[in-house]
Amino acid sequence: MSILLHEKSRVLIQGITGRQARTHVSYMVKYGTHVVAGVSPGKGGAEVEGIPVFDSVRSAAKKHPADISVLFIPGPAARDAALEAVENEISLVVVLAEGVPHHDAAEIIERADKRSVRLIGPNSQGMISPGKAKLGGTGGAEPDRIYMRGPVGIISRSGGMGGEIGNVLTRNRIGQSTYVSIGGDLLIGTGFAPLLKLFEKDPETRAVVLFGEPGTGHEEEAAELVRSGGFTKPLIALVVGESLEKLPKGMSFGHTSSIIERGLGSPTRKKQLFREAGVKVAESLAEIPDLVEKAIG
Repeated sequence: MSILLHEKSRVLIQGITGRQARTHVSYMVKYGTHVVAGVSPGKGGAEVEGIPVFDSVRSAAKKHPADISVLFIPGPAARDAALEAVENEISLVVVLAEGVPHHDAAEIIERADKRSVRLIGPNSQGMISPGKAKLGGTGGAEPDRIYMRGPVGIISRSGGMGGEIGNVLTRNRIGQSTYVSIGGDLLIGTGFAPLLKLFEKDPETRAVVLFGEPGTGHEEEAAELVRSGGFTKPLIALVVGESLEKLPKGMSFGHTSSIIERGLGSPTRKKQLFREAGVKVAESLAEIPDLVEKAIG
């Protein structure tokens, strides 16, 4: 099994006629992702990689019911596209765009919650269930060089570092069940804790690796979930960014969420909470395979 994404997932692509979408959709289809339709207003009737294009989510979903919508839509336009998917009750909406205005992201999150639609992103790289399907840019043109099927889940705020974790595990012959890039923006739909709950229920997943950063409370929520017994499988966490704690107040680098304020969002504090909850904390990428191997035997 896997979480959120498998070989039978029916995927809709919003913004499918754009250059970036055309490139990545070809990689997705080649990998086995079941892309059923695309949406591009004004270009209904066209095809991309043999996939029919419609003018709206409603018209596409009417002929090709979908479980997931992936948005290859620029940040300033992501609100309308995401809300269209939400209002048509696509159960999982993945927003890849970076730079979605905060007020737009807040509205998308609120509306998705009201409709019981799971939102991944904004600023997500996508996700992959190795050997089954992939979404967005995850794995690029050759995902089999980075990911392999196996028992370890990966959740990361950084798309690039999620790939690095997959790569180091694969090079050590440790496969993965599902990798989810949750997004590095200040406001995102689904954080670590809800995904850990899904991994807890997945019989294929025996352990999870989490990549955290400064800012937000996502890591703190994950640590509390483990501490309270809501996640019982081995969790290995790599949290970076302690150097940012020395910057002047209000200054940050990296993702828009990397803000440390009055000690909140501190990587040092996040690591402390993880250790207190019994989570194995890696100090470098190179430590992860050994910690995983010890955890799963």
